[in-house]
Amino acid sequence: MALQNPTREDFAALLAESLTASDVIEGAVVKGIVVGIEKDLAVIDVGLKVEGRVPLKEFGARARDGELKIGDEVEVYLERVENALGEAVLSRDKARREESWVRLEVAFEKNEKVVGHIFNQVKGGFTVDLDGATAFLPRSQVDIRPVRDVGPLMHTPQPFQILKMDKRRGNIVVSRRVVLEETRAEQRSELVQSLEEGQVVEGVVKNITDYGAFVDLGGIDGLLHVTDIAWRRINHPTEVLSIGQQVKVQIIRVNQETHRISLGMKQLEADPWDGIEAKYPVGVKFHGRVTNITDYGAFVELEPGIEGLIHVSEMSWTKKNVHPGKIVATSQEVDVMVLEVDPVKRRISLGLKQTLQNPWEAFLEKHPSGSVVEGEVKNKTEFGLFIGLDGDVDGMVHLSDLDWNRPGEQVIEEFQKGDMVKAVVLDVDVEKERISLGMKQLGNDPLETAGDLRRNAVVTTEVLEIKEAGLEVKIVDTDITAFIRRADLSRERSEQRPERFAVGEKVDARVTQFDRKTRKVGLSIKALEIAEEKEAVAQFGSSDSGASLGDILGAALKARQEGGEE
Repeated sequence: MALQNPTREDFAALLAESLTASDVIEGAVVKGIVVGIEKDLAVIDVGLKVEGRVPLKEFGARARDGELKIGDEVEVYLERVENALGEAVLSRDKARREESWVRLEVAFEKNEKVVGHIFNQVKGGFTVDLDGATAFLPRSQVDIRPVRDVGPLMHTPQPFQILKMDKRRGNIVVSRRVVLEETRAEQRSELVQSLEEGQVVEGVVKNITDYGAFVDLGGIDGLLHVTDIAWRRINHPTEVLSIGQQVKVQIIRVNQETHRISLGMKQLEADPWDGIEAKYPVGVKFHGRVTNITDYGAFVELEPGIEGLIHVSEMSWTKKNVHPGKIVATSQEVDVMVLEVDPVKRRISLGLKQTLQNPWEAFLEKHPSGSVVEGEVKNKTEFGLFIGLDGDVDGMVHLSDLDWNRPGEQVIEEFQKGDMVKAVVLDVDVEKERISLGMKQLGNDPLETAGDLRRNAVVTTEVLEIKEAGLEVKIVDTDITAFIRRADLSRERSEQRPERFAVGEKVDARVTQFDRKTRKVGLSIKALEIAEEKEAVAQFGSSDSGASLGDILGAALKARQEGGEE
């Protein structure tokens, strides 16, 4: 009777029992039966007192193809048991998402790959549908190399690796790059194992840098260094190669650990250095083209793949300390001489100046020793003058060759840079590249007019200049000049005064020094007076006999005068 007329408490108890008996709870995925299809909605019974409605589009292709029928069992997500309309709130999308999360968590724990497709682009990357769960694909994880156009990758099923999962926040981060790197590593390992040094393979130029090109050998890249592209000099790989070009290369080196492969193209051609000594013998002239200029010289191509170096010291006979770029230019055709060939180091030393006549030899042929030349004073140094001569060579006049009589330190002050002067060629040393000149040789050597001049001879001099320290005199009838010191002007100290003489006055003196080798001439009036006194004493008596020195000198003077009259 109580059950026929239930009270409010009995009804509540029955409802609670009904709900407890059911496995259906909010916020979970439950199984339901399709009990009806109304236009674009499917009516689902999940075992509640009321049904729920789910849009057909949430069932995807199954609904579009008409495969979803009444009576089919489906899984849906129960958001709420009953809404304001008295219906259960169900979602197929959320059910699929919950299912996907469970599968993705298992795959993440096992480090397995998952399949998904990129369906949208967002800031910093892309969104990926992993069978209902939405994941984020950072732009840096799309490919091994930056991808400019992702169009071909959109809406295409492909494998991804889960990097991070946070169910509380609903975040999943995936990577396509990791999958590609693993696949590529496997391919690289297999391909590297099949490659051998010396093997000739074909590839495609994938990338070009300043130092070479990367060639795709079918899943693995090899480096073709710029020095291995051709035997000749190549400044940049783009001179020979272009991206996408099909090339045949030889395997030079294979590193099984790092999977690095070195390639070469020039190795497929004959080495032009074979028999190089016979092709380019030392001392023979050849014609070439300047390919590169450096601070230390210029490289000249003799033939494709064969270059030689003209060192800066072998570029010009006369231009020293000049940059090679001021002597030759890139692409200039030049004649060179082979100076040295080293086939082991693959080096050829060339000379440019050797193809031209040695300017010192040419100068000697045109101006032998004794010739008079004229040139411009190029420089003054502490040891002489440098004169510019024919053939762009310089000659030097040493201080000792500036003047016969005056010191060179004094004479050199009379010259300035730019002065035109004449000189006599004294010597030409072709090997040392030196030309010795003399200016005093333009005139006669004063010593040649000395005749039988000797030490202790008595000579007559003419006063040229009166100085504080003595007299500058010239020996009469010669071109010899000498200096009589103040102390040699008289035996009497009171008479040793230069001012008592006059310019042009004739004065007798005694030669105290005459050395042709050192060109030194010494004169002394004092020595002459002493010698005359000794001679008079010996001839006219001694002061010890009672005669005074004045009497003796007077007698000697009288005898000289009488002898002169006779």
